[in-house]
Amino acid sequence: MTSVPSWRAQLRFRSLKLRIAVVYAALFAAILAVVLLLAGNGIARFGEDSASRDLAANARVFDEIIALRAQQMRGSADVLSRDFGFREAVATGDEPTIESALVSLRERSRSDAAFVVGLDGVMIGSADAALPPVAELWDALEGGQEHGIIRIGNKLALAAASPIEVPDTIGWLVLAQPLDAAEMQRLSKLAAVDIDARVLRAAQLPVGLKSASLGQVIESGDSERVLHHVTALPALQQGLRPRLVLDHSLSKALGEYSGLQWLLAALAAAGLTLVIILSWRVARTITRPLSALDTATRLLGEGKDAKVEVTSDDEIGRLGASFNAMVAAIEERERQITHVALHDGLTNLPNRKLFVEQLDQALARRRDDARLMVVYVDLDDFKVVNDTLGHPAGDALLRNVAAHLQGVLGEAIVARLGGDEFAILLGDLPASENLAALADRLQACFDRPIMIDGQQADASASMGIAVAPGDGIDGTTLMKNADLALYRAKRDGKATYHFFEQSLDEQARHRRQMELDLRLAIRDGGFELYFQPLYSMHEERLKAFEALIRWPHADGMISPVDFIPLAEETGLIVQIGEWVIREACRQAASWPDDLSVAVNISPKQFQSPNLATIVLSALASSGLPADRLELEITESIFISNVEKTLEALHSLRALGVRIALDDFGTGYSSLSYLRSFPFDKLKIDQSFVRDLTQGGNANAMIRAITTLADALGMETLAEGVEDEAQAEILRQEGCHQIQGYLLSKPIDARAVHVFIAAMADEADGQRLRA
Repeated sequence: MTSVPSWRAQLRFRSLKLRIAVVYAALFAAILAVVLLLAGNGIARFGEDSASRDLAANARVFDEIIALRAQQMRGSADVLSRDFGFREAVATGDEPTIESALVSLRERSRSDAAFVVGLDGVMIGSADAALPPVAELWDALEGGQEHGIIRIGNKLALAAASPIEVPDTIGWLVLAQPLDAAEMQRLSKLAAVDIDARVLRAAQLPVGLKSASLGQVIESGDSERVLHHVTALPALQQGLRPRLVLDHSLSKALGEYSGLQWLLAALAAAGLTLVIILSWRVARTITRPLSALDTATRLLGEGKDAKVEVTSDDEIGRLGASFNAMVAAIEERERQITHVALHDGLTNLPNRKLFVEQLDQALARRRDDARLMVVYVDLDDFKVVNDTLGHPAGDALLRNVAAHLQGVLGEAIVARLGGDEFAILLGDLPASENLAALADRLQACFDRPIMIDGQQADASASMGIAVAPGDGIDGTTLMKNADLALYRAKRDGKATYHFFEQSLDEQARHRRQMELDLRLAIRDGGFELYFQPLYSMHEERLKAFEALIRWPHADGMISPVDFIPLAEETGLIVQIGEWVIREACRQAASWPDDLSVAVNISPKQFQSPNLATIVLSALASSGLPADRLELEITESIFISNVEKTLEALHSLRALGVRIALDDFGTGYSSLSYLRSFPFDKLKIDQSFVRDLTQGGNANAMIRAITTLADALGMETLAEGVEDEAQAEILRQEGCHQIQGYLLSKPIDARAVHVFIAAMADEADGQRLRA
C-alpha cells in the first residue's frame, strides 16, 4: 500500500539554504501582511467613520434646510394673512375673494396647496389634490405650531401656518409644498456629499429602519453597503409620524480610498522582492561552511577520516574547529562508553551482558572433548556486612573479592552479575580434569578473613556449578542451571558448593508451581486453621489453643514444613500471617471467655510496620478481648535490630495482647532479651522434653528455665509432651503449662467445641493423672 506524503512532508526542504531564504521571506511576508491588514482595516475604519460623520452632519443641514423652507413659506403666508382686505374677506366669509387670493398666493409661491381654516371648522382652499381633514389639523393649529408635515392627496408636503388675526384669531392660512422625489432630489444637491433623501411615514419605513434609533447612523445592504440616518420631522396633521430618511452609499465612499490601498500593496510587493533577494544571499553565506560540515559528517559516518577547513574565527569557524576536536575524541569516547556498558562500575569486572557474550563465544570455541564450567557465586551474609559496617564497607568488600579472584584465577573470566553475586567461567577443561578438586580450589578463594577499616569481615560464599556439555550446550541453559545449583547450596547451609543435578530443575519447577498455587490460595481463601490445646498443670484446666495453619490442596494436605519456608522466601508469609491472625481471633471469639488463642508470628511478618494495626483491626472486627490473644515470636527477630524489635514488642504489649517467646533455648538465647522485654511466657522447645526420660541433663535444663522464668514473673510451657511420664516430670520441675499429643493432635475448628465440652465433662485432673 503506497503511502501518500503528508502536507508537512511536502513542505520540508532538503536544502538548508532554500529553507533559510523561505523562512526569512515568509516571516517578512507575514509581518507585511499583518501591517497591510492593519493599514487596510484602519483606512476602511477611517472611511466608515468619515462617511458616518458626513451623513450625520448633512442630516443636521437637511433639518435646517427644511426649517428654512418652512420659514420662507411662513413669510409668504404672513404677507397675505396680514392683508386688511384678506382679513376682511375671511371675517365676512367672502369665499370668492378668499379663493382668488389663495390662487394668487399659490402662483407666487409655487405651492401645491393654500387654504384657510376658520374657527368654525370650515376650510376654504385651492389645491391640486385632496386637502387633509380639518379635525386632523386642529390640535396643531390651535396649539400654535407654525409648520409641519401634512398629507395632500397621497403625497406628503411641508406646510406652514400663519394665524389670521382681527385682532383676535379668526382662522389660519396654511401654505403647503410637496416633498416628493423631485423636491428631495433638488434638496439633496445642496448637501456636501452624495446622498438620497426621502420623507416617509413611520409605518412606511423599510423593516431594517423601523427599529433604528432616531438620529443614529446604521448600516445595511449585502451587495452594496449603505448608511442610513432617520430623523423625526414635525407633523401638522395628526397620525402621520413623518420621518426624514437619508441614504449614503458606503461602498462608493470607501472606493475613494482604493487608490491608497493599491499604493500600499505595490510598496509591499517591492519590499518582499527585495527581502527575498537579500535572504537568498544571507542563506548562501551561512550554508556554504555548513555544507562542508555536512560532507565531513557523512564521511565520518562511513568510517572515513574527515576534517573541515576552518577559514574564520566566527561562530561558523568555531563550529568547524569543534567538529575537528570531536572527531579526534570520538574514538576514545567510544572505547570508554563500550567499557562502561560492559563492565561493573564498582569492581571493573565484566557485567552480565559481557559475561553472556564471553560465555557464548567460549561455547562456540569449545572442542568436542573439552568441558566448560560456569560457576555462580553468592557471598554469604553480605547483608549483615552492609547493616553492621555500612554500605561503604560492603563496597570495599566487593572490590577486595573481585581483585582477589582476578589475581588467583588467572585465565578464568570473572564477572559481577549484581549485588553480591559473581560468575566465573572456566573454559577448555580436559575431560580428565577433577571438577570436584577444582571446585574445592574455588571455594578456598573465599575462605579467608578480610580487614576493612580495621574490622574483620567474613567473605565466605556459596557456589552453584554447571558444566557443559552435560548440563547444557547453550549459555542460557548453563546459567539457569548454575543458578539452581546455587540455590541448593544456599539451602544446604552456605559456605559450600553444589553441582547441578537434573532433579534440581524438577524441584525448581515444583517450587514455582507451589508458589503459584500459594498465591491462588491466598486470593481464594484456601487455608484452614487447626488448633492444639494448651493445658495448665497448676490450674488443672484447659487454658488455650495454639492456631496452626493447614493447606488443603487438590493433591492432598500440604504440610506447613513444605510451604511456610517458601512463603517466607517470597514474602507471601505477611499476607498469610494476617489471615491467620484475623481467622484465629474470629474463631476464638466463639469459645468460652476463659480460653485464649496463641498465634505464631514469623520474623518477616514481625518486621511489617503495620503489624500492630492488623492485630488491632482483627481484635476490633472479631470482638475478642486483647488479653485473650497471645502472639508467639522466636528469638531470631532480635538478630538484625534489637532496638527496633523492642520498640515493636512494646507497641504490641500496649494493645493488651500477651507475648510469648517460642522455641526458647534452641536459637540465639540471651538473658539480655529477657531483661529487655518482660515476656508473658517462655515456650520450652520439644527437644528438651524428648530427653526427659532418656537421662542426662534435660531435667536440670528445664529446672533452670522454670526457675529463671519464675524469678522474672513469666509462665513456662513445654512443647511436644507425648506421655504422662514427661508430664509428671515437668510438673515436678515447676513447668506451668504443657502442649502435645498427650492432650490432642491439632484439630479443626468444628472439633474444638467438642473438645472443650469433653474437657469440661471430665473430672478435674483425671486426664493427666495415672
